[in-house]
Amino acid sequence: MKQVKVNAYEVGLVFRKGALENILTAGTYWFWRNEKVEVYDTTKPFHAPIELNILLENSTLASMLIVTEVKDNEIILLYRNGILHEVLSSGRYAFWKGPVKYDFVKADTGKAEITEPIDRAILSNKMVAPYVRSVSVENYERAVLFIDGKYVRMLESGAHYWWKNNIAIYVGKVDTRQQQLEINGQEMLTRDKATLRINAWAQYKVTDIEKALLQNKEYDRQLYICFQLALREYVAGFGFDELLDKKDVIVPFILEKVKERSEKLGVEVSGFGIRDIILPGDVKEIMNQVLVAEKKAQANTIMRREETASTRSLLNTAKLMEENAMLWKLKEMEYVEKIADKITSLSVSGNGKLLEQLKGIFVPK
Repeated sequence: MKQVKVNAYEVGLVFRKGALENILTAGTYWFWRNEKVEVYDTTKPFHAPIELNILLENSTLASMLIVTEVKDNEIILLYRNGILHEVLSSGRYAFWKGPVKYDFVKADTGKAEITEPIDRAILSNKMVAPYVRSVSVENYERAVLFIDGKYVRMLESGAHYWWKNNIAIYVGKVDTRQQQLEINGQEMLTRDKATLRINAWAQYKVTDIEKALLQNKEYDRQLYICFQLALREYVAGFGFDELLDKKDVIVPFILEKVKERSEKLGVEVSGFGIRDIILPGDVKEIMNQVLVAEKKAQANTIMRREETASTRSLLNTAKLMEENAMLWKLKEMEYVEKIADKITSLSVSGNGKLLEQLKGIFVPK
């Protein structure tokens, strides 16, 4: 004989020749040697030693177990006492009814949308994450959802989750902030066949995401071409000199040309400007020569004007001095004073008539 002890919260299954013969609860039991007793902890899942369907034919055992089945395209979130404990994949599982409270949330992973009442924090749990795919849409973004190539809906900012399976999911995002488009290195011909290279910029915002993503492909590329063509049209309409004179008119012209097309792209253009107009080397050299010649001509004109004014002033002064002897003498004394300022020392020699001679020089007769 052999003794078998079944503790509290345990269950013993007695097998004879592979068949379930009896179920034991807490207590001490004696058996002959040809009986096999399996003791199970009721706080843990039940793992059947033989086919589970055979054991469930015993109504007593069946009433003590919770049996759940998971299909191939399903998972079950198993909660123990309200806490996520495990994710069950396809298969059949049995749990003891007893001190542990089990809750089961079954989810169909064969579809894309998550319609089950599963909290967002649970979807981010490391046990559930392998079965979930997610996309984050920032506050400044808008997005469109495609499932199996079909447009489904718009996505607002936030985190979005879908089941991970063989269903194709694509999320197209658009930045709704103001963006800048660089239009650089545009080589163009003016009406008189002069070659220019222009660098420009434009600012825009996406206002209609459905037009931008659903009705147009590469809306930003199309917008670039619109600016490029409008710029070429403007430059080709003027000669080189006219273009330089009317460069301030180019901005309203370009904005007006691009406006209608940008609305069809779902885009609003808010600004445009020319950063550089680059001339070929030979044209630049000629322009520099013209500029230098113009400046020299201006300088000569100014010099002639100043010389004329100076001569006229001298003539006026001479006429005044001719009419007024006192003014002539004052001018003479002014020059004597300037000469005296340059004399550092004066040596005087002569006879007693020196004072009379100086008087004769400085005193008018």
